[in-house]
Amino acid sequence: MRAPIGTILVMGMMLTTSAVPAQTYDPRYPVCVQVATIEGPSIGCGYGTLAQCQASASGRGAQCFANPYYTHANKRASRRANQRHQSLNW
Repeated sequence: MRAPIGTILVMGMMLTTSAVPAQTYDPRYPVCVQVATIEGPSIGCGYGTLAQCQASASGRGAQCFANPYYTHANKRASRRANQRHQSLNW
């Protein structure tokens, strides 16, 4: 009786984990657009400014928003991180 229950649990876990969608937010771009279509909504992040996104979204069922996963590529490393990096380079 244990083998069928274990098999069912494993198969159930496989089904639930395979249904998880991949991340659609590109962390390199600060602005995303969500477009509503017959197939359902889709999200694309490839805009450097809100104005670029709004120009693309104009006249469509689309909405622009700030990318919650944007990584701020221009951020400078903290002083502590620089000290750690220098200490590793003897």
